[in-house]
Amino acid sequence: MTLRYRKILLGVTGSIAAYKACELVRLLVQDGAEVQVVMSPAAEQFVGAMTFEALSRKPVRTALFDREVEMAMSHIELARWADAVVIAPASANCLARLAMGLADDLLTTLCLATRAPVVIAPAMNTAMWENPATQAHVHALVERGVQVVSPAVGEQACGETGPGRLPDPEYLRAVIEDLGTDRALQGIHAIVTAGPTREPIDPARFISNFSTGRMGCALADALLERGARVTLIHGPIDIPPSSDADCVAVTTAAEMLEETLKRSEDCQLLVANAAVADWRPCAPTDRKTKKAQEVRTLELEPTPDILATLGQQASRPYLVGFAAETEDLEENARAKLRAKNVDLMVANRIGPNHGFGDAETTLEVVDADSVTRLGPDSKNTLARQLVDHITARLSPASSVVDFLHAARRTTHSG
Repeated sequence: MTLRYRKILLGVTGSIAAYKACELVRLLVQDGAEVQVVMSPAAEQFVGAMTFEALSRKPVRTALFDREVEMAMSHIELARWADAVVIAPASANCLARLAMGLADDLLTTLCLATRAPVVIAPAMNTAMWENPATQAHVHALVERGVQVVSPAVGEQACGETGPGRLPDPEYLRAVIEDLGTDRALQGIHAIVTAGPTREPIDPARFISNFSTGRMGCALADALLERGARVTLIHGPIDIPPSSDADCVAVTTAAEMLEETLKRSEDCQLLVANAAVADWRPCAPTDRKTKKAQEVRTLELEPTPDILATLGQQASRPYLVGFAAETEDLEENARAKLRAKNVDLMVANRIGPNHGFGDAETTLEVVDADSVTRLGPDSKNTLARQLVDHITARLSPASSVVDFLHAARRTTHSG
């Protein structure tokens, strides 16, 4: 399981336990999550906003009506941004207002406006926690689908001992990690190829492309979130790959093919996102070619077609290919789908104003009968949406694991 790229909106309310939220932010950011802290006015009496800003690397939001901030990201957009909303600590006052559906400050408004999972970790005096009114509010929230984390038992700041302490940040981090996750791919092995390949001309030069590997790494993380065991076979990429995946570094197309074939027999799903170089020099040299003024001719030959090779195997995993196109995305993607004998082809546009390294992109997911458009959005968000799409396509009627293990694809004409 991973928190990498998860967008966590952390609400902090007026409780002496607010200091523990600082450590929670640190843990979440350390695990790769993007954390936006929202503080109630009472919370600011216990911990300064500057502390959370230093830990989260984001400005803390405190006011519902903040003209400067609202012009950049409204409270509704912030509610849509979150993958999960967590309130830790949640005071008795916060519980009561949420149970009644009030929206009289930024945090309660966000809770009403979000469709993301909501987790509340109460922290208060034992008598306040055990009060029937508080218990009624907790019951009402649970009935609405809110996950309420039971407070820990122990000595409290007021001197009393009993339930009411905020659980340890490590425990809360684990709760958030599992929040709203669909482990539909538990028990399967998925291979993702990512990044470019490099085809050497001589020891100093090579043929390659502009791929960064960001989409492939995001897909690996999205598959890990769904419970899959992931092998990430990547060329020279710009970002560190997920530590939760089994990572295999390669350089050339031939090396990527060798490593992919080696592992594909133990694989039920293969997502070929790598931007494999289409040609390589016919005769690379082991000595640097000296610069000269005359025109030089470089003879090239095709590199092995990894996806087509996998598509022609008698027994193969469910195959998802990628096609970077400058025009006619759907038509070209559908042609590659048939020619390479794969199950899904994902097309993305490149060319003027559309590049491998763009922060946002759009995908067109093509199968034999339909096309689905995803985006425009960030690569991390699109990776999750694409994994959702793949999971739904794999087995609409039975478990994905049973489906994949019972029916590895056999070669067909398309």
